Amino acid sequence: MASDSTFDVVSKVDKQEVANALNQAQKEIAQRYDFKGVGAEIDFSGEKILLKANSEERVLAVLDVFESKIIKRGISLKSLDNGEPFASGKEYRLETSIKEGIEQDVAKKINKLIRDEGPKSVKSTIQGDELRVSSKSRDDLQATMALLKSSDIEADLQFVNFR
Repeated sequence: MASDSTFDVVSKVDKQEVANALNQAQKEIAQRYDFKGVGAEIDFSGEKILLKANSEERVLAVLDVFESKIIKRGISLKSLDNGEPFASGKEYRLETSIKEGIEQDVAKKINKLIRDEGPKSVKSTIQGDELRVSSKSRDDLQATMALLKSSDIEADLQFVNFR
C-alpha cells in the first residue's frame, strides 16, 4: 500500500536578498539627481524598513525604487506590507515590513479553496504558519499546486518538502 505524498505551503523571504535590494536602493537614491536635496533615505530598523523624504510624492518615489529592486531580486511584492506616508516634523515617513509565514485567516482561505476546488483526494491541515497538503496521488498534489498558483491569494506562496 502506497503511503500519502505531501508538500508544505509556506511563505518565506530570503533575508539576504532583501538586504541586497535595500543596499541597491540606498545606492541608487544617493546617486539620482531627482533625490538630491530632498532628504530621501531608506533604512532598515529591526523588522521594519523606514523610508524618509521631504514630501509625500518623494517618499512614494523612494518606495518605488525599493520595490523595483525587490522585484529584480525575485521577491514578490505580496511579501511587502506597506503603510501609508505620514508627516513627522519636516519630513514624510513610510514604514514597510516583510511578511513571513502565512497568517491564520489566509491559511483558512487556502484550506477552503483546496477543499472546494481542489481534487477530492487532497487533504490540507494548518500547522502554525504553514500548510501541509497530502494525498495518495502525486498528480492530485500537482493539480493542487497549479490551483494555488493560479488563485489570487494575498500571500507569496512557495511549495517545499514535496515527497
